[in-house]
Amino acid sequence: MNRTNQSTVIKQAINSYLEKGLTDKQDIYSKVVDELGVPRPTVRRVARDLRNELLTKIKILQSEIPQLESAASQEKDE
Repeated sequence: MNRTNQSTVIKQAINSYLEKGLTDKQDIYSKVVDELGVPRPTVRRVARDLRNELLTKIKILQSEIPQLESAASQEKDE
């Protein structure tokens, strides 16, 4: 399995455990390692990549909020 496919499979497994309600990071890592048979450092690296991707998306979504609020307040002022 190449690195891109492996990363995608690991991200899906991590998200699956998060959706099932698991909250302990080490427990999630252990379950992914057991399920997929990949090295733990690989799971940690992919989890870091996933966190960074999600934080980037959150920042983008948060950057829209002030613009929408200021536009709404300008409409009220008119």
